[in-house]
Amino acid sequence: MLGEPMQSTRRQHWLNTIEPEMPAQHNAYQSLSSSGHKASWQTISTAQSSSHSAVQLRWENEGWTAEGTLGVDNAQYVLRLSAGWVIQQCLLFRDLEDPDLWLGTDTHGRWGEVNGAHRTELDGCTDIDFANTPFTNCIPIRRLPLLVGDSAIISVALIDIETLGITKQTQQYTKVSPTTWRYFSLASNCEVEANVDEFGFILDEPNRFQRVT
Repeated sequence: MLGEPMQSTRRQHWLNTIEPEMPAQHNAYQSLSSSGHKASWQTISTAQSSSHSAVQLRWENEGWTAEGTLGVDNAQYVLRLSAGWVIQQCLLFRDLEDPDLWLGTDTHGRWGEVNGAHRTELDGCTDIDFANTPFTNCIPIRRLPLLVGDSAIISVALIDIETLGITKQTQQYTKVSPTTWRYFSLASNCEVEANVDEFGFILDEPNRFQRVT
């Protein structure tokens, strides 16, 4: 079950240290229930074996905490989001009780690690991206106040869960219709068009992910 591996004393200690931020603007999608929200996806890419990723969100301290699985090597993540879906902190767990990676931002594009080290190469990023789950695309989709036909370009920190390498990439998000978004990575020249539900959560990405729950 999602969340069970995260309930050990040491991991709960890390979760309890995450601090919230003030809300940002609301968006056109339905609000999530304060009791929480869940979603899961199955990979359908022929380039890799089938796996599942999932996310469970809960409302606490005037913001959202998202705990998710990435379907690879039992990797799990925790994202702390403001009420307006602005990422504040990111924790990645693989084999240890302590996080293998812990990044935080001042929400003005400056990123650092828990030990205080400034990650200058990530300056300007507003979002985190994991290639193994579509959830990280749901975050800008819910946050960006775009009308149909409009686009926005954002900088994201793409995290490789196997190597812990992080690269800064530029992505363009276009609201094609109220239920369809197109996102384009300028670095990889890859374009994806995805359908979303009434909450702005991705239903499917062609040849990549399919919503399960």
